[in-house]
Amino acid sequence: MKIIKKNRFLLSSSTPTSDQILTGVSIIPVTMSGIVVIFDFDKTIIDVDSDNWVVDELGATDLFNELLPTMPWNSLMARMMEELHLQGKTIEDIKQVLHHVPIHPRVVPAIKAAYALGCDLRVVSDANTFFIETILKHLGIRECFSEINTNPGFVDDEGKLRILPFHDHGCNLCPPNMCKGKIIERIQGEGKKRMIYLGDGAGDFCPSTKLVEGDYMMPRKDFPVWKLICESRDLVKADVREWNDGEDMECILLQLMASMISIKEMENCVDNNDTNQLLDCKLERIALGALA
Repeated sequence: MKIIKKNRFLLSSSTPTSDQILTGVSIIPVTMSGIVVIFDFDKTIIDVDSDNWVVDELGATDLFNELLPTMPWNSLMARMMEELHLQGKTIEDIKQVLHHVPIHPRVVPAIKAAYALGCDLRVVSDANTFFIETILKHLGIRECFSEINTNPGFVDDEGKLRILPFHDHGCNLCPPNMCKGKIIERIQGEGKKRMIYLGDGAGDFCPSTKLVEGDYMMPRKDFPVWKLICESRDLVKADVREWNDGEDMECILLQLMASMISIKEMENCVDNNDTNQLLDCKLERIALGALA
């Protein structure tokens, strides 16, 4: 179900911070509903891999490492949930571990600011619905996302967490359970939208090749997708903006969203044909364009 966005604002004179947007300091109302911001989850929204975090925190690392060479990751996680259940670990145990997952303090404000500005936020992740939903709800940002694309994860009648593959596909760049590139193509098919994609892993390379001119790819520096893009830069048509941590992410994301506001949107912000306000909007447009 589509989430209705509220409080779409932009500061004049400079790119707003997340805190300024969220406290209502901004004065120019604009719509950014034509911008889709797509987040990977593990090591992008949170600072760790959620699968590894649960396995390690619940004491199943040795078995995980033993089985890792024998099966695909998605199948391995399904097996690990069975093993944890047999060891007496409950769904509540898993939830409590997920509630303590590490996250950079600027990531949540950045997400809330993008939502407040009216962007359409979505998750595309090779984790699972149970882990992602549990963490996002605990952080108070589940409502910021209109869509979560990930492997199904649900609690069965025995109280065991079951994890299934997202879909079959024929892409040789992606793991057998999910092609993020196909998800991007589906979103592109919804209509003319501009995208900002944030990710870190090798699975984020395929979707980066689906982005078009006018889009932005934000790979986490020194992570697998960044290295793949550096090796095959000609395959990525989007403008590439690397980031290091949550503070970097917040700053760059806000700058990119600001730069993507069109002339038409800025001029539409003026009420009652106020000449002075129109001038302010045009000056703002010029200032934001310089950030691109």
